[in-house]
Amino acid sequence: MTTNMDMITWGETRIPLARLKIQNTMYLTVPLENLRSEPKGPLPAPEMNEWFDDLWSRGQILLSLCYSTKKRALLVTVARCVNLLPMDNNGYSDPFVKLQLKPDPYHRKHKTSIKWKNLNPVYNEEFAFETRPTELYTQSLYITVFDKDYGKSNDYLGGLILGGTGSKGKRLKHWLDMIRYPDHRHEQWHNLTEDVLE
Repeated sequence: MTTNMDMITWGETRIPLARLKIQNTMYLTVPLENLRSEPKGPLPAPEMNEWFDDLWSRGQILLSLCYSTKKRALLVTVARCVNLLPMDNNGYSDPFVKLQLKPDPYHRKHKTSIKWKNLNPVYNEEFAFETRPTELYTQSLYITVFDKDYGKSNDYLGGLILGGTGSKGKRLKHWLDMIRYPDHRHEQWHNLTEDVLE
């Protein structure tokens, strides 16, 4: 076996550990940057900090929202999740997603299928909530992701709220775009948060 020394390149990366939680194992794939000659240097660039924020989140979910004027319903497609936390001893989770529109006089809830031993599940499942466009301005969509466990309560993996007073920034824009431009699919990635949603 021969090694061409000209082909070997070195790099480094800096990972902020302040947000690492006790007894929480994280497996990261990170890009390497050119080696720095100084022993101590500045923290990563702002765009890298945003990238690390995504890594430290509880994973991401890809959602599609559409208000169908024909069906008079909010159509929500749970496309997929990535980078979910491993909650089981085998290093995986068995995730499923729950959806609820609030307030809703019918208290309707929907749930995806369970994807066994998977941290990057693909669902592509659509759910409908009958409602009026005018009501959507005061309603919120609660999305929660759980790890299925038998014989004990399911582990909470993360969640988010779209619309109403519970969202801002990207989440609020996604919701308002769906209301303003009906009969179009509006797809967006969102970070899951550790806040337990009621």
